[in-house]
Amino acid sequence: MLYGIAAATAAFLLSVVVTVLLRAPALRLGVVRRRRPRVVPLSGGVAVVAVTAAVAWAGDLTGVVPLGGGVGVLLAAGAGVALLGLAADVWRLRGRVLAAGTAVAAACVVPYEETGVPGGLLAVCWIALVTLAFRGLDHADGLAGTVGVVTAFGVGACAAAEVMDAVAVLMSVLAAALTGFLLHNWHPARSALGASGSLFAGFVLAGAAVFTRAGQDVASSAGVLFALTVVVAADAVLVAVSRRSAGRPLARTAPDHLAHRLRRLGLTPHGATVLLGVGAFCGVLVGLLAHTGWAGRTAPLWVAAVASVVVVALLRVPVYGTRQAPGRVSPEPLTGCPPRARSATSSQVGDQLRVRNG
Repeated sequence: MLYGIAAATAAFLLSVVVTVLLRAPALRLGVVRRRRPRVVPLSGGVAVVAVTAAVAWAGDLTGVVPLGGGVGVLLAAGAGVALLGLAADVWRLRGRVLAAGTAVAAACVVPYEETGVPGGLLAVCWIALVTLAFRGLDHADGLAGTVGVVTAFGVGACAAAEVMDAVAVLMSVLAAALTGFLLHNWHPARSALGASGSLFAGFVLAGAAVFTRAGQDVASSAGVLFALTVVVAADAVLVAVSRRSAGRPLARTAPDHLAHRLRRLGLTPHGATVLLGVGAFCGVLVGLLAHTGWAGRTAPLWVAAVASVVVVALLRVPVYGTRQAPGRVSPEPLTGCPPRARSATSSQVGDQLRVRNG
């Protein structure tokens, strides 16, 4: 326990410092994201990945908290996914490339001897979907970091209940690294996770959650895993349903995520992030109670019901706007004068000018 506290403290301080140091190189290299009216460097993700991996492997090398085969592979695969995300930040890779790479990495970390082949395949799909959906949370300042910290604490608590020390320490280190990054990502953000950090955080969180539920029945595990990642799942479902209903490609970005719609309802950037963080905490609490047996097997269903109501309600918030036919310009009548009156006024002015010039 003392090492876990020391490792988390070191990860927090290192994350604060490394995020600052990487900001200037990211700006010079143009690895940035434009958020009106500012430009945000995508260096925070590299800092979170580097700090989490360094602190976790330091515990393994010193023998204080050995990662073991499974957790070591999870961290290595997460680093590989982070490199793929960094390539996407620099060269704008297609979404299908990220999806394929994430699925391959997920297939390498699932403990098939405990889940079985059918359950393992479901776990691979779930890890890949959560990883890609977690990337979508990086659209708003502070949101991905806040949800990531809350989820990491929840998964870490589940791992501690199963006496999985390596997973619990890894989650505490990741949570601390994300907290240090949040000091630079809170609105107005001076650094962002980018695809590198968001894919890494989502992958490690999803993989660790699968480890804690491996060997248990699929139905209850699905409920617990959903509750632990309810905000990620709700955002992904909201975006998918909204874009399909509007006839828009799923890969086309738009201001249609949870935080975007909450902002349109009048919430401030801080308010939207805090509200979604509270939602993530409620889901994580239910998932933890269901995992430890303090809540019934049906408790995650209540989380799913509330999330469904929220998604349906937010689908009614307009986010795409209306499109005009090409070449058509909407008239802009003069103040206090209807279109016909404006036409008449214009013709009268023309007649007066012709009389003066004539």
